[in-house]
Amino acid sequence: MEYRRLGQAGIELSALGFGTWITFGDQLDIKAAKSCMSKARELGVNFFDTAESYADGVAESITGQVLAGVRREDIVVATKLFWGGEGPNRTGLSRKHLTEGIDGSLKRLGMEYVDLLFCHRPDPETPIEETVLAMDSIVRSGKALYWGTSEWSAASIREAVRIAREYRTIPPVVEQPQYNVLVRERVEREYIPLFEEFGIGATTWSPLASGLLTGKYLAGVPEPSRLANQRWLRDMYTKNDFLGRETAGKVKRLCALAAELGCTPAQLALAWCLRNPRVSSVLTGASRIEQIEENLAALEVVDRLDNEVIDRIDEIFDNRPA
Repeated sequence: MEYRRLGQAGIELSALGFGTWITFGDQLDIKAAKSCMSKARELGVNFFDTAESYADGVAESITGQVLAGVRREDIVVATKLFWGGEGPNRTGLSRKHLTEGIDGSLKRLGMEYVDLLFCHRPDPETPIEETVLAMDSIVRSGKALYWGTSEWSAASIREAVRIAREYRTIPPVVEQPQYNVLVRERVEREYIPLFEEFGIGATTWSPLASGLLTGKYLAGVPEPSRLANQRWLRDMYTKNDFLGRETAGKVKRLCALAAELGCTPAQLALAWCLRNPRVSSVLTGASRIEQIEENLAALEVVDRLDNEVIDRIDEIFDNRPA
């Protein structure tokens, strides 16, 4: 396993992390989750990511049960706050929800602290100043060691850093955006000044576009699958035309390129993300041990992605940011 520093922070994360979005609670029970996470740890993964909203908190509970007894120094655990449930004060990034939300997450995880705490989405109803001061309070209380954002605009992150400097509080050190060969604008263009000026790290999600880049949806949406089980996700990809003929043709060409390189399409898609030096850790998901083994073998594929291969991928998708 390769370990990468989280931007300019002192902490190091496994280049491939293990995420619990959708699968934990919805597809995996405690026994299956334990098998998958144990295999991931055996292969060197130290970064595990969850959120209060995943399966209405069940994902955090399962994560905590699986990691119980593991030396805390050997793992990096992240959770995210925004969608805490029904009620006017259980959603968003207000001081009230963040303060109460982290207590709920720690209770479900059975931990005294998380290593990374993310603001899961921007909250237009709450002043960024209130959010920054609340996150600073959480970190200073010892309930989180670092804090960051997820899917915030570069302008909002810059404002958060400015406020933190003005008030001499702890600034965000990491952003968690979606990043794959279909979705690359933010990581490869919008966030570049943040990486360079503030040393922000990046833990990216959906490297396989929920399985789309593996070729599993070329013949339609099979049962069971993420797009079959999660209607909102399927609607989002339909809206972006990721399920259309044009994207299918591109995915077919990516699959053919993977065969040339002697790897699976999933490994090629993961290796493509890993090749970006700005990416601190790529979050993967799995419901079977075989998927974990396949995903982690992507580390061996990175060196095969020379400039010629990268140019071919850029030519296939024709979406490289200017």
